[in-house]
Amino acid sequence: MITLKSQREIEAMAESGQILANIHVALRDFIKPGITTMAINDFVEKAIRNAGAIPEQIGFEGYEFATCTSVNDEICHGFPSTKEVLKDGDLVKVDTVVNYKGAMSDSCWSYIVGESSPTVDRLKEVTKKAMYLGIEQAKVGNRIGDIGHAIQTYVEAEGFSVVRDFIGHGIGPTMHEGPAVPHYGLPGKGLRLKEGMTITIEPMVNTGTWKSKMDKNGWTARTQDGGISCQFEHTIAITSEGPKILTLQPE
Repeated sequence: MITLKSQREIEAMAESGQILANIHVALRDFIKPGITTMAINDFVEKAIRNAGAIPEQIGFEGYEFATCTSVNDEICHGFPSTKEVLKDGDLVKVDTVVNYKGAMSDSCWSYIVGESSPTVDRLKEVTKKAMYLGIEQAKVGNRIGDIGHAIQTYVEAEGFSVVRDFIGHGIGPTMHEGPAVPHYGLPGKGLRLKEGMTITIEPMVNTGTWKSKMDKNGWTARTQDGGISCQFEHTIAITSEGPKILTLQPE
């Protein structure tokens, strides 16, 4: 089911998105070598609740945590752990959903822990740019395939791969709504975008193969070849003036 949002509903989602964006900004200084992924989760959950909001991921299909914290070869849905200690050079993806007075926002950001490497730096740069190239295509009258095509052609030209098994989605009034938003595809194909749609664009980009495998926990996906995976995600609204990013962070 696809719901078209009113201006009032989009403004409410932007308030939710600002809470989430501020949390990601705070994580820039919080994430460092020696902390655990559970410490990240606890930091995020406390910040969400202190803002008067709800960490929407808790309880979603039985999921127990406020965040997904996915490290290195983990593509997505990594479980926070008190035993997983971050070290120099790790790439950690922090994904969370905020429910503020019923308005949803969803954003994932990638953080390099301590000292980086040229490969991880470039992967991060390409993934972030790919997300924004996809967002540029999220205009009234364009099609879902235009978003995925812009992302896929750029990423593959840079020598990386785009994950197929996990994609973007509609959001609001619940966490996951229609339409499905793949980060690959053909231009001019798929559902036509309409004013009032709210969706996530969240490419997952790998250094090696795009193919994934699942951990025994039934949630966490990893790259099949052990390559590094990166992700960036914004929640956006389709408006007559162009795409509006509802989870925009200050530089």
